[in-house]
Amino acid sequence: MSEEELTVLRAQLDDLLDKSWIRPSSSPYRASIVFVRTKNKDLQLCIDYRKLNAQTVKNAEARPRIDDLLERLGGAEYLSKLDLKSGYHQISIRPSDRYKSAFKTQYGHFEWVVMPFGLTNVPATFQAAMTNEFCVMLDRFVLVYLDDILIYNRTLEDHLEHLRRVLETLRRAKYKANRDKCEFVRQELEYLGHFVTPEGISPLSDKIQAIQESPESWNVTDVRSFLGLAGYYQRFIKGYLKIAAHLTKLQCEDRSFDFREDAHESFLALKAALLSAEVLRIYDPLLPTHITTDASGYGIGVVLEQHDGVDSHPIKYFSKKVFVMHSIDDARKKELLAFVHVLKRWRHFLLGRSQL
Repeated sequence: MSEEELTVLRAQLDDLLDKSWIRPSSSPYRASIVFVRTKNKDLQLCIDYRKLNAQTVKNAEARPRIDDLLERLGGAEYLSKLDLKSGYHQISIRPSDRYKSAFKTQYGHFEWVVMPFGLTNVPATFQAAMTNEFCVMLDRFVLVYLDDILIYNRTLEDHLEHLRRVLETLRRAKYKANRDKCEFVRQELEYLGHFVTPEGISPLSDKIQAIQESPESWNVTDVRSFLGLAGYYQRFIKGYLKIAAHLTKLQCEDRSFDFREDAHESFLALKAALLSAEVLRIYDPLLPTHITTDASGYGIGVVLEQHDGVDSHPIKYFSKKVFVMHSIDDARKKELLAFVHVLKRWRHFLLGRSQL
């Protein structure tokens, strides 16, 4: 272990012990420690729980879809965002189970008193705890994604009242918020990788900048990394599947990697599409809704739009690879198959509507 690693280890152990988040242990469990270099070049102590996680019965994943959360914000004029301080560490591990979290270091054997990062069930457990705490408020004026809590309302009066209720709930449950990361009574803010305003949602400019600065891909890992970034914002890109097709093929492990001209064009086209991505309106159940499908080749492309009385505005784009498309000769059958996929994907938008 290097001198730098020893210094960081000692400092982080001292900090964790001072906060009573860990304690000395005589457990037979002994996870190893590793160091990870953060974006700002600092060393971060991490614990390798892969062996323990492999033996752990997994909790059902309770984390909500980000798209579903964003779609709840239609009509919201006032927003407040709360970030829980050291989120996972605010929940204690049951005393009889703490020995399982033990890890070995050069300076002793320790176990966690509170939930650490790295254990497979920690995110689901934390999400379940937050869901239970705010159950009566969820989807009415509160959204919860792990340690991010969003309060949203149409009127300032309601917003202030609901904000007080949320803060009081946190106080009673003894959860602490990170004041520096909280934002109160805003009309626009960043939320889960998106910029939210009363007019709609758009990708974060720094994320788009990171995509624009991505170098050309030289191996499968590079392609997957780029498509992971771009794919997060595919709801903003019309015909994403078609644009990304040549890059997607490069992810196949059973074929040689060849970043040819068609892949280069796909790479540049995705960058251009994200750079010009428009603000998407948030779905309003009271407005007339229109769906346009395009079925060709091996996939479908769909756009959901709504008319506000003046003009039509895109709500969401969706594309999907459908392998049976190539075997269908009738164009009408292709369009019908596309619509079936739309009904499955956007059932929550369309169910109960008298007209589209």
